[in-house]
Amino acid sequence: MNILLTCAGRRNYLLAYFRQALGGHGRLLAGDCSADAPALGEADEGFILPPVLASDYVEQLLELCVAQEIKLLVPLNDHELPILAEARERFLRVGTEVLVSSPEVIELAADKLATARFAESLGLHPPRTFLTLESAVAALKHGELKLPVIVKPRWGTASLGVERVDELEALELAWRLGLHRLPRLGVRLGKFPSEGLLIQSLLPGREYGLDVVNDLDGNYRATFVKRKLAMRAGETERAVTEIRPELIEAGRRIGESLRHRGNLDCDVFFDGKQVYLLEINPRFGGGYPFSAEAGADLPSALIAWVRGEEPAGNWATIRAGIIHSKCDRLVREGGVSREGALHRIRTDRPLAMFVAGVVGLND
Repeated sequence: MNILLTCAGRRNYLLAYFRQALGGHGRLLAGDCSADAPALGEADEGFILPPVLASDYVEQLLELCVAQEIKLLVPLNDHELPILAEARERFLRVGTEVLVSSPEVIELAADKLATARFAESLGLHPPRTFLTLESAVAALKHGELKLPVIVKPRWGTASLGVERVDELEALELAWRLGLHRLPRLGVRLGKFPSEGLLIQSLLPGREYGLDVVNDLDGNYRATFVKRKLAMRAGETERAVTEIRPELIEAGRRIGESLRHRGNLDCDVFFDGKQVYLLEINPRFGGGYPFSAEAGADLPSALIAWVRGEEPAGNWATIRAGIIHSKCDRLVREGGVSREGALHRIRTDRPLAMFVAGVVGLND
């Protein structure tokens, strides 16, 4: 089985997990729009793809999947998810399974307002959400909302444009700043500029990351729980695995309701009594390595499901109390040559060194 990871970037750790799962029975390829992406040099072969929003992105990707006999395509970037969700049937016709959920799930996850309403429907207590500056200010003055609050893009990604506001006097400034820079963030704006921004309350308790796993038919299979110990640039930097029945149950309810496919990266808070759902991302998230290093093996399960088989062994069993931190290491970039419509990374021609994010034991 040949597997392709797109928008691979710095996710060298995912290459390692999929390579181990393949066990030498297939090739592992990586694609990215930048020749500098560190993951390209560590794949069996790397390809420079068009930017996700390019008009020929799907066509080029289809050609690559046919030429390389790709059986499983794993997208890793929020921006390509809606595009590939719409095109999934085209890939299936050439024999490629795309690990992407339905367009409806992708849209629900992208829209922070829709996510809050979904959480409310499951009894998972979202943050209080305000669509206008005036409504948030009124709630603050009437004691219905407390500072600090968060000003963020409604269709944001990677914590871009997120501002914490601790004083009422600064809220209007943060709102105006958010509206000003929204067009430069590359996120959806809505019909009117103000529709692209919202204000949310902070959530109580400790912050956790959940990997909610469904199979390729949308059936719930597992929830992996990690308590976040440190963050950097919107991504989990350090975490410890835990066994929390309340959070595992919340993951089950989310997975059974959404019927997403593959991994769902969830940000939740837990105060010992209530579970609060903040955001969901229907893809491999930055917190998955902490599950993997504690024993989870989702790549093996995915490979089995693509083959129409049931995963063997304890792929969904993780150990509690395992602490890991992300760190950096250097990887070599291969030379670039043009072959056909795509650039191909040749790993036998090293050119330079690049920093790649990996996971290092820190317990």
